[in-house]
Amino acid sequence: MRARGPIGVFTAVALVAGAGAFFYSRNVVPSTAQTPAAPPPAVTVAAPLVQKLVDYDEFTGRFEPTATVEIRPRVSGYITEINFTDGQVVEAGQTLFVIDQRPYETALAQAEATLAGARAQLTFAEADAKRSQELVRSSNIAVATHEQRVQQRQAADANLRAAEAALKRARLDLDFTEVRSPLRGRVSNRRIDLGNLVTGDGASTVLTNVVAQDNLYFTFDISEGDLRARRRAPGSAARDGHGMKVDARQDGEASWTQSGVLDFLDNRLRPGSGTIRARATFPNPDGALTPGQFGRIRLPRGDAYEAVLIPESAVMNDQYNKVALVVDDGNVVRQRQIKLGPAQRGGLIIVREGLKANERVVINGLMQAKPNQPVRPQPGSIEQNDVPAS
Repeated sequence: MRARGPIGVFTAVALVAGAGAFFYSRNVVPSTAQTPAAPPPAVTVAAPLVQKLVDYDEFTGRFEPTATVEIRPRVSGYITEINFTDGQVVEAGQTLFVIDQRPYETALAQAEATLAGARAQLTFAEADAKRSQELVRSSNIAVATHEQRVQQRQAADANLRAAEAALKRARLDLDFTEVRSPLRGRVSNRRIDLGNLVTGDGASTVLTNVVAQDNLYFTFDISEGDLRARRRAPGSAARDGHGMKVDARQDGEASWTQSGVLDFLDNRLRPGSGTIRARATFPNPDGALTPGQFGRIRLPRGDAYEAVLIPESAVMNDQYNKVALVVDDGNVVRQRQIKLGPAQRGGLIIVREGLKANERVVINGLMQAKPNQPVRPQPGSIEQNDVPAS
């Protein structure tokens, strides 16, 4: 068998290459067209919502009664009546307890008798002094005797006043045997039962207590920084004094259901906490508020102003800054660094700085919008629904 040489191998390779080129030229047509560029992404844009708003500061506090009275006996004796049910609403002047009145009725009768005797003594002494005065003029008695009778009249007059005071005291003690509520409010549970002996020494056991509920205080603390910011706000010079209208809500409520008036701001900051105590008064005619419960209060910081609002979903984070994306006249995305205010109902938030009312803000499609890149803006709108802000 004859061996193949280099020339034979080269010839075979050339034939295979030529066949491949012929096959490619018959089946593949070279293209001269370029792939079209992708269109800019579509985003939804809208002008910020402009509304006249008032900024509020919110604080946590507690509802407290405007008055709390501990009911104590003012005279001693045995409890003979308890005229209330634990926890009921009592009226001012309503009798809650009765202390055994018999000793005090006896003392009153004795005081009345003493007063009658003192009046009789004074009548006799006045008549005797009048007679002695006439006898002195006719020199029938000595002047010293007349002076003695005048002194007896004066002593009888003093005894009469003492008897009148004793009668008033006896009547007062008898009146104190009926322990009454000094105000309208809700009474606590009784601390003593029928038949127990109480003493009216001023340090006796508390019988019960009554708290006023028609009006309640809301007490809260304002930090030094918040107080300074409030006083710097436009139109707020008088907003830390009496008479400012405020709103409150109970813990767990979504809306501000209570309307009241700020009536107290303390005269100094507490050195330890750097806060100042404040108080507002709220009417509570239906008893919906319970003394001691927590709640929140909001105070207007300044006067109403034209606020710029955008959806919270349109706000992005850029490291430590908050930014929003806007589309300029050439449909190119621009980034705006913004300063935010408090959140509002309906998922909106106030933009204090960084946006103008006529700019087109990207409110949908933020993931597709890139700064300094073109987009296809689609018109949208920013509306505020009735969903309360958290």
